[in-house]
Amino acid sequence: MGMKMDCDILISGGGIAGLTAAAAFGSAGFKVICVDPAPPITDGEAAGADMRSTAMLQPARRVLEAAGIWEHLQDHAAPLQIMRIVDAGGTDPEPRVTREFNASEISDQPFGWNFPNWLLRRALMARLADLPTVDFRPGTSTTSLFTRTAQARVGLSDGSRITTPLVIAADGRNSPMRKAAGIDVVKSGYGQKAIVFAVTHPIPHENVSTEIHRTGGPFTLVPLPDRDGMPCSAVVWMDDAAECTRRMALDAQHFSDEASLRSCHLFGPLTLATPRNIWPIITQHAARLSGERIALIAEAAHVMPPIGAQGLNMSLQDVSTLLELAQQNPDDLGSQKMLDAYHKMRFSDIMLRVRGIDLLNRASQASAPIARDARATGLNALYAMAPVRKMLMEMGLGMRQG
Repeated sequence: MGMKMDCDILISGGGIAGLTAAAAFGSAGFKVICVDPAPPITDGEAAGADMRSTAMLQPARRVLEAAGIWEHLQDHAAPLQIMRIVDAGGTDPEPRVTREFNASEISDQPFGWNFPNWLLRRALMARLADLPTVDFRPGTSTTSLFTRTAQARVGLSDGSRITTPLVIAADGRNSPMRKAAGIDVVKSGYGQKAIVFAVTHPIPHENVSTEIHRTGGPFTLVPLPDRDGMPCSAVVWMDDAAECTRRMALDAQHFSDEASLRSCHLFGPLTLATPRNIWPIITQHAARLSGERIALIAEAAHVMPPIGAQGLNMSLQDVSTLLELAQQNPDDLGSQKMLDAYHKMRFSDIMLRVRGIDLLNRASQASAPIARDARATGLNALYAMAPVRKMLMEMGLGMRQG
């Protein structure tokens, strides 16, 4: 090529997706520089720790194994063997319809494994420390992007410039690199927010993930390892934005009481065990997944409500697709041909899932009694049908490709 490149790939963003991409490409022998404005917080007790948890579905595990990350995680996994869906849409929060899917119906492995996000970050940092091919620079952000057909030049906040054949934008829903590449997004809101926290409870979760549907949005409990000798679950509580804001202001006891009521007391009284974080709920996708010398992954490419564990699993599918294309023809890294192929391979799958989750979320927000009853009847009919159960479960396992 003649030009001196500083690395094979520059990754903008050191969240879970960006760090996983760095480990995946680094493990495959590519020379990677990864930058992020904030150092990762890898201690669950630290201020600003990400209290969300992520369910890694079966295909995600394969990506993590190939990238050498799984071995740092396997001892901390809470397996998700059963997905339980409850409709509690009556006048009072009472379970009306309950459906359970057991992964053993279609696989000898669980649906997935659940981890707190701060722990994922710790495992990723441990893996990157072993990889001489990856240069991770926390506290550094990307400030400019200039591309030509043969290369990209990226300006960094420390004043340096990086020349590279491929930029991967993993810099979140407001991606500066996506903006710099001039790629549009399509966005819609729901007037909803999510409160994310962990609770302890007297009744064991038995590795069952439980999604309780009621007007306003689902209340989802996902198994975590025991805490202080008590069963523990991560909770995502989606509701009307004003209600969420009101609940954020409650003291721990009153908040725990409201959460216990909303959980239909399925696990006994819930006790708040961590700080609460609040997130706006939106659906958003990039109009294209690539531009000149740049590929978008994760939230730079797609954002959706946290239903059905799709978000990060889609992000890891983005990573593995890009890696596959890069390995097929390393000399062609970042070319128009490679990036067009990436867009083509991922876009329809992303749109399918974005639309599916959007529909599920709108259905779960329905508040009119007739809509509520239709949701219960619909859940009942839907989950009773064997082919539908199989499809939902396979989508959960990520085994259906389109």
